Amino acid sequence: MRVAVIGANGQLGSDLVDAFSANGDVVTALTHSDIEISELRSVSRVLEGIRPHVIVNTAAMHHVENCEREPEKAFAVNALGPRNLALVARDLDAVLLHVSTDYVFDGSKGSPYLEDDNPRPLNVYGITKLAGEHFVGATTAKHFVIRTSGLYGKSPCRAKGGLNFIELMLKLAKERGEVRVVDNEVVSPTSTAELAQQLVQLSRSDCYGLYHATAEGSCSWYEFAREIFAITDTPVRLKVAAPDEFPAKGARPKYSVLENRGLKSRGLNAFKPWQDGLHKYLGNRIKSASPQIAS
Repeated sequence: MRVAVIGANGQLGSDLVDAFSANGDVVTALTHSDIEISELRSVSRVLEGIRPHVIVNTAAMHHVENCEREPEKAFAVNALGPRNLALVARDLDAVLLHVSTDYVFDGSKGSPYLEDDNPRPLNVYGITKLAGEHFVGATTAKHFVIRTSGLYGKSPCRAKGGLNFIELMLKLAKERGEVRVVDNEVVSPTSTAELAQQLVQLSRSDCYGLYHATAEGSCSWYEFAREIFAITDTPVRLKVAAPDEFPAKGARPKYSVLENRGLKSRGLNAFKPWQDGLHKYLGNRIKSASPQIAS
């Protein structure tokens, strides 16, 4: 199949390009320099030239504080952008896979969120992403909206300064010897490589709709850091940070655990416990850092 991956140079996008290519698909990798999703003319021109069977959208305005400062821009990218993609996907009779976020919830539930739980975003980012979900669902029948959480991957995350949480923890441990991490925020750390494989599998299905897609299980950021240091045998003093030690400039959900009920009900869930994804990521990290011996 012909697959267009939008946001192909991002943390998830790069793994999607690899996953679809390994699956034998013909992949067109699109970045912001190739397509502007907030402009319908750009979306139409680029995608009509490719005529993909599957369109995967990972492009978004992710930075929470920037969304608060520029809500109009956030709405243009996170809400109108998916609408534009849905309009063109419908015209091309293509399947649209649109990646959304756990930030559509306020985190007050205290147990894993299901697909039919009532969204209540706390910030502009979450509000605009939720609007994007609605635009996609209302515009084209052949769609998948995929909510995910706590992503990390081998490619840099530009919205977070280039470092995912794992790399940040290891960097701070090396530089400072002591790391302080909050234990009052709960997530399901999810490998972008595993999410990419899940999206490839979904693209072969006609069970369209809304899905939660995260690694199994959950932990606090403190527990995640502890596991990172244990696996890598990193010498560090890890301490629990005070709840207000790292004040955020925008409201964020304290509990961001999603239940993959939709995937499981259709026999499509490919995720393993979050610890497995972490072990694999760190194993690959060691392999990529090892010097290659010429034969």
